[in-house]
Amino acid sequence: MRGAQDARQWCWRWRRNPLRRRDDVFEAWIVLIVWTVIVLGGTLAGLITSHAADASFTRLRQDRHAIPAVLTESSGSALPAGEGAVYDHVRAAVRWTAPDGSPRTGRALVESGRKAGSPVVIWMDSEGQLATAPPSAGAASTESTLLGVGAAVSLGGLVFALGGFARWRLDQRRYDRWGREWERLGPQWGHKTP
Repeated sequence: MRGAQDARQWCWRWRRNPLRRRDDVFEAWIVLIVWTVIVLGGTLAGLITSHAADASFTRLRQDRHAIPAVLTESSGSALPAGEGAVYDHVRAAVRWTAPDGSPRTGRALVESGRKAGSPVVIWMDSEGQLATAPPSAGAASTESTLLGVGAAVSLGGLVFALGGFARWRLDQRRYDRWGREWERLGPQWGHKTP
């Protein structure tokens, strides 16, 4: 019994009622459209973003490959990355052999604290340029999920704000109408007490 009464109160704008105004119907449609777009559009935006990010990370993993190299200088100590955190990779000069057999040199991210002459692994892209290591499958999955959730929440927040603005405009219109009606009908109620 209580559930049916709550549903009637919740859906009062949809029922026929002599007191229902046209603005109430507009507001009901705005609320319905906003929540539909938040749920369905947010889900769709999240899934599309997540799949696009996952495909991008997969292309990165396919495009980049690890090759052995040798440090030509010591890699120094780790750099502080913030409160208590230490970033354990630094840029250092390395030497490697290209696929055509020619020696190459460059600066790449390597583990810190390594001595010159130490073997290291560097990453190259399909064009033979030094690159960063691609994200692991687990890290890519986590990041694409977070990007999808972020896209869904962003779209939902934007739509919710637009719906709130539309409802605010309806309220302002109602207040203006009430003010005009009061100005028209107020004097008919008789004299005002001082």
